[in-house]
Amino acid sequence: MKLYAAAASPFVRKVQVCLHETGLIDKVEIVPVSGHPTDAGTMPVSQNPLGKIPTLERPEGPAIYDSRAICQYVNDLADHTLYPKPPRLWETLTLEATADGIMDAAVLMVYEGRSRAEGMQDATWLEAQWSKIDRALNALEGRWLAHLKGPLDAGVIAVACALGYLDFRHAARDWRATRPALAEWEKGFADRDSMQATQPQG
Repeated sequence: MKLYAAAASPFVRKVQVCLHETGLIDKVEIVPVSGHPTDAGTMPVSQNPLGKIPTLERPEGPAIYDSRAICQYVNDLADHTLYPKPPRLWETLTLEATADGIMDAAVLMVYEGRSRAEGMQDATWLEAQWSKIDRALNALEGRWLAHLKGPLDAGVIAVACALGYLDFRHAARDWRATRPALAEWEKGFADRDSMQATQPQG
């Protein structure tokens, strides 16, 4: 299998952590690509018409894309428990969607800075994206800690990758300042081998 990836992407990192945790990382070739919304660059447009990453090329069918789809495929391939049975499954999927929303907003903030000329960036729009992140972080601190401290699943992995991306690209926002319990959880989870092996770069 081939995973089209960029080392800075939190969505790619989520897939790579899942591959590590399921023991499948050695069965996947990582293919580095690059691009952004106004220039597809070397993105895998033949495998994924949207030209986005992560995209997983597999031998038995068309490429799979969207990190959630890839993570579920990896989980099924390994017969793992990253997506548990209901009723916990609904919490796992909701938590993963919350984390993916944080990543989406955080990546869009980066694109705003890179894709628009200096002086053309919309500060109001940037703050609107951070407001989404801020609300989601408050929900994690106030509502989701018991789940985060429970059995490992895809939602837990997604949250860890989202928080890591905030540190990587938006450290000045200091998300930890008003969320001590979430910060403590993240610090412990970040020590996992799978997280250490997939730290963002670029």
